[in-house]
Amino acid sequence: MADRRVVVTGMGAVTPFGVTVDPYWDGLIEGRSGITPISLFDASQFDVRIAGEISSYAAEKHLDRKIIKRSDRFAQFALTACDEAVRMSGLEVQKEDAGRLAVIFGSGIGGLNELEEQFTRLVTKGPSKVSAFTIPKLMVNAASGNISIAYGAKGNSIAISSACASATNAMGEAMRHIGHGEADVVFTGGSEAAVTPLALAAFAAMKALSTRNDDPTRASRPFDRDRDGFVLAEGAGALVFEELEHAKRRGAPIFAEVIGFASTSDADHIAQPSESGEGAAAAMSLAIQDAKISPDQVDYINAHGTSTPLGDVAETIAIKRVFGDWAKKVVVSSTKSAIGHSLGASGGLEIIATILAAKNSVVPPTINLDHPGDGCDLDYCPKVARDRKIRVGMSNSFGFGGHNACIVIRRWE
Repeated sequence: MADRRVVVTGMGAVTPFGVTVDPYWDGLIEGRSGITPISLFDASQFDVRIAGEISSYAAEKHLDRKIIKRSDRFAQFALTACDEAVRMSGLEVQKEDAGRLAVIFGSGIGGLNELEEQFTRLVTKGPSKVSAFTIPKLMVNAASGNISIAYGAKGNSIAISSACASATNAMGEAMRHIGHGEADVVFTGGSEAAVTPLALAAFAAMKALSTRNDDPTRASRPFDRDRDGFVLAEGAGALVFEELEHAKRRGAPIFAEVIGFASTSDADHIAQPSESGEGAAAAMSLAIQDAKISPDQVDYINAHGTSTPLGDVAETIAIKRVFGDWAKKVVVSSTKSAIGHSLGASGGLEIIATILAAKNSVVPPTINLDHPGDGCDLDYCPKVARDRKIRVGMSNSFGFGGHNACIVIRRWE
């Protein structure tokens, strides 16, 4: 049963451009930026005061009051994105075999908002004031658990946490679950809500973040010579992965086929990418092999492209190692230039962008790329979207801990 084909029948997004996929895609293609001064809390005393936050999100517009009370912001994002994906897929969950529905969702950090709030209560008001909902809200598997409960999905329900590779690793496991016959449908993707005081201060202490506070819309600038770190963001990307024949039988919309996945480890440094790009290159090569295609069949790469000095060069080196002469011909772009880096959610949002790029034959641009930096010499589709027929697209996700994950999709025709 390992050869069962996997397709995407639904997508959902919560991004700085708004709630649902359409404003996300429109913002990317129009070359806009979703980076703004932080309004979720008072950041006036922080070295970094900008983020890709979702200030327009109102949980009460999307979720029941009981769920809101018992879930952290990251799980609320996940549930909201998953609701759109399921509705888009046309799946009538109540008619499905619950044991054949699985949930595999990623998050790098989980319920950090809840953790910070309850620790503050502990130190200011005492242990008796800590909420009984604390653990169920902060645990990383709260997103997958709440999705499973919401839809009555009784197949495997797990959380994947591999830093910024979390969503892509989750989707890879979803693909394998269906391919090996363990499920017919998997709700997958990733969610993160780490625009919080602690996360902002901690990433700033690592010198990982851009300090372009006076020019937020131009702060995220992957591959540019003036990049000075990534922009912290939040959001969720959810997808319905489905076995092809199952999708056909119910007349489901099909947006793309998921044809390859691989993950590797750098085994080098806990917070920096391997400068040789070896681990990232291995993940891309193995994903291409898994897809049973050749490197020159890949038309578009949605890069990890975080806007960090080391990471962007390492990814460029890795692409050259894998694609050889084709590296100069394949189009690469980083959609983090528009919405920032949503950590464990980023892979879910980026595969959605890759699928829509293939579906619409247009490459979303790398905005703010004025002057490519040293070692950044590929075609990064700078500034404006570009028409291009995309039959095969690849999305890269690399995370702290040396995690590398790569997923490959084929346009559905």
